[in-house]
Amino acid sequence: MQLLLDNNRAWAERVEREHPGFFKRLSDQQSPKYLWIGCSDSRVPANQVIGLAPGEVFVHRNVANVVTHSDLNALSVIQFAVDVLKVEHIMVVGHYGCGGVLAVLHEKRVGLADNWLRHVHDVKMRHRGRLMHLCSHEQEDVLCEMNVIEQVGNVAQSNVVQDAWARGQPLAVHGWCYGLKDGMVKDLGVTMAHPGEVVDVFRAAIKRYPRAPDAKPGSSDLPL
Repeated sequence: MQLLLDNNRAWAERVEREHPGFFKRLSDQQSPKYLWIGCSDSRVPANQVIGLAPGEVFVHRNVANVVTHSDLNALSVIQFAVDVLKVEHIMVVGHYGCGGVLAVLHEKRVGLADNWLRHVHDVKMRHRGRLMHLCSHEQEDVLCEMNVIEQVGNVAQSNVVQDAWARGQPLAVHGWCYGLKDGMVKDLGVTMAHPGEVVDVFRAAIKRYPRAPDAKPGSSDLPL
């Protein structure tokens, strides 16, 4: 623990030396334009990934970057970010090789978190016609991406975002996937900025993943 405290002191002194008054300005106000909803994985540090300083991005993280309408923690973060901080962009950011997603895909028990990961399991089952015919590596990447797309839809349909759009507040929801192997972010092309485009954007994003040749039409295209 002392090592961490020493690291903190050295970091604070370095930042203040390089940017005099940084912490005073930071303590006066936070006015980020971005909300990052990502995975708790320690290898995906939000600020560093997108090159922003502390105070420039509001962050919420949980196992497998899930957003559900029963999670008051996530919804409270979204509400504060949208209604109080007036963020203009919400990024749902998954990452390839996500342990939670892989546990669902390969049916591995992890403990209490299995209950939380049922949300990811629902994604897997809903889109199995577009997923299970792929090779193992492709399944892993595609399920990570599909999970992000589903969570973008959940954020866009939340009452907080819907109310913001109804009053004309500029706000867009985006879906990204981060690569641990190269540090690059992939835009999944599922940006939603208006209530009228949510369903169409979601369906178009999912349809980019072809069904298995013998999959029944519509078997993996259940509505949001």
